[in-house]
Amino acid sequence: MWLWMYATRIPAMQKAKINPDDARHPGTYVDKMPANVRSAADNYNHLHEQPTIFYALMFFAAMTGGEGHFMVVLAWIYVGLRVVHSFVQVLQPNVTLRFMVFALASLTLFVMAGREVMRIFL
Repeated sequence: MWLWMYATRIPAMQKAKINPDDARHPGTYVDKMPANVRSAADNYNHLHEQPTIFYALMFFAAMTGGEGHFMVVLAWIYVGLRVVHSFVQVLQPNVTLRFMVFALASLTLFVMAGREVMRIFL
């Protein structure tokens, strides 16, 4: 997504004649950037939000013996749903579809976290 963001953002900024120094604050030139360019940047930012919980959860599970087959399957489901979410956000302007994929990924993450809580405390 990082490469996709810059592969679309840099040409769009050049076309709009935006000086990079003038665009140092997020949202400065939102009105001059095409929606697909903004979507790639938005998705890149989203990948630094909820997935960090996933990374911490996976690290915890690996360090405490919770990396069983079920957890691995759930982890791959989560990763797959986040990849689908990225493509939907960048390629498809359907917010309802994007939300459904996000909700499924979130539910998967909740199940993973719940499993770890039960494994540790029960």
